[in-house]
Amino acid sequence: MTDPISDFLTRLRNASKARILECHVPHSKIKEGLAEILRSEGFISGYSEGADELGHKTLVVKMKYVDGTPAISGLNRASTPGRRLYFGYNDIPRVLNGLGISIISTSKGLMKDADCRRNKAGGELICNVW
Repeated sequence: MTDPISDFLTRLRNASKARILECHVPHSKIKEGLAEILRSEGFISGYSEGADELGHKTLVVKMKYVDGTPAISGLNRASTPGRRLYFGYNDIPRVLNGLGISIISTSKGLMKDADCRRNKAGGELICNVW
C-alpha cells in the first residue's frame, strides 16, 4: 500500500456512507492522531485499539450519526505522495468558510487549522473534513 492515510480516510468515508457503526483499520501513530482530532471535533464518537485475527494492532473507529445522517459529510485527502502541499500558518485555506476543518502535520504534531493559526505553525495539509 503506497498511501495508508488515504486508505484510512477512504475507509472512514465508506463506513459513514454505508452507515456502519464501527470501522477497523490498521494502526499507526498518525492514524491515531487523525482519529483523536476527528473525535475532539465531533466527527466520530470515539476510537480504541484492538487486534485482528492474526494479532496485528488495529484501530477501531466508532462512527457518529445524528438522526441517521453521518456526522462526516465530506472528507478528502489534500496532500498525496505524488503531490505534497505545504502551507505557512497564514496561508492555510479555510474549509467551507470555517464550517469544516483542515488537519495539518506540523513540527509540533498533528493540528487542526485553527490551532495552527493560533500557534503560528505551518506544515503539510493532510486532509479536509466537513
